[in-house]
Amino acid sequence: MAARKRASVTTTVETTKSEATTTRQPTPTTDDPPIAPPKSGLIFKLCLFFSVPYFYLLFYHYKIESELKRSILINAGLSLVGFFITQKMIPVASRYVLRRNLFGYDINKKGTPQGTIKVPESLGIVIGIVFLVLAILFQYFNFTADSNWLVEYNAALASICFMTLLGFVDDVLDVPWRVKLILPSFAALPLLMAYAGHTSIIIPKPLVPYVGLEILDLGWIYKLYMGLLAVFCTNSINIHAGLNGLEVGQTVVIASAILIHNIMQIGASADPEYKQAHAFSLYLAQPLLATSLALLSYNWYPSSVFVGDTYTYFAGMTMAVIGILGHFSETLLIFFLPQVLNFLLSVPQLFGFVKCPRHRLPRFDPKTGLLTGTNDGTLVNFFLRIFGKMSEKSLCACLLVFQAIACCLCFVLRYFLTGWYK
Repeated sequence: MAARKRASVTTTVETTKSEATTTRQPTPTTDDPPIAPPKSGLIFKLCLFFSVPYFYLLFYHYKIESELKRSILINAGLSLVGFFITQKMIPVASRYVLRRNLFGYDINKKGTPQGTIKVPESLGIVIGIVFLVLAILFQYFNFTADSNWLVEYNAALASICFMTLLGFVDDVLDVPWRVKLILPSFAALPLLMAYAGHTSIIIPKPLVPYVGLEILDLGWIYKLYMGLLAVFCTNSINIHAGLNGLEVGQTVVIASAILIHNIMQIGASADPEYKQAHAFSLYLAQPLLATSLALLSYNWYPSSVFVGDTYTYFAGMTMAVIGILGHFSETLLIFFLPQVLNFLLSVPQLFGFVKCPRHRLPRFDPKTGLLTGTNDGTLVNFFLRIFGKMSEKSLCACLLVFQAIACCLCFVLRYFLTGWYK
């Protein structure tokens, strides 16, 4: 990620620029060394950890129709191909962005030899391109010309493509943070205009006697809610950042939880339309997870590439689209619990009640290699204030474990509340 400061531009307060860890310099580069190889061992362990429960549910625990299972497996196969393509493309793209001076220095390593290395940034553009190509190719295997899902599927891809483009523009032009808040609203328009699903909500059972209704149709208010959800998901990934691997890592954890949730809903339901809605989510979540894992292999500590706002905008919009069209936006918000907490901690600074610096990063001590929390309102600094000094790698791992706990909490809540809440 890149929170940059250009030599020719006066520094201004920009907090929703992903709170990353770089400072760009405009000097040309011609003899930069190749980036470090991917951390394949880490990715292999993560794949085992996430794939075992997923494929257990898919093949053994639930009886899923062979045709639907076939589509899921074709999508998984395409996603696996996308993983290897992404891993091969990132080093190539890195050379191109370095040529165009899209690089930065890691602020959390300032004062050490690693802090002087030029790190290529905006590599999220590679993930966005590969993801979109995979999603488009999948239509050949799964959708017919008269498919009811084709319009919404392509509208979803249009929104994701639009957001990826706006993210890359932001990386290049340094868009003011107030403008960034409304960018996802424009990107979500294709999805909102093509959305033909229900606009009603199920009233929680304890509230039915007071409301007098079991189902409430919200109409245009529901579409407004969907637009706001897209804005939140996109910007929440963008501001919960600042450590090597944090932006991609949180996406990997949430995407894995989405996959397991969808399989559970497909296996437990007998409604074909309900199953198709969750299958739709799977078709987007699998390539998102695969391409993100490829990026994480380069972005994990010590990061050899920065993902840029291109990736955070792309990932946030993709997960918002998945939640909206899969009809599980409430569950998605629980998966985003750390991002919600980070936003609440950030509110005083984001809205100007408290002075807000350009970079809300921890303080790095080059002698010890540890990070110390500041008084800035971010979950990163809050963890350091609560648990004490940590290395960047350990802190990122703790935050991702917290992300996983939030996702597990969601499954526990759904289990205990089923039949009582809804």
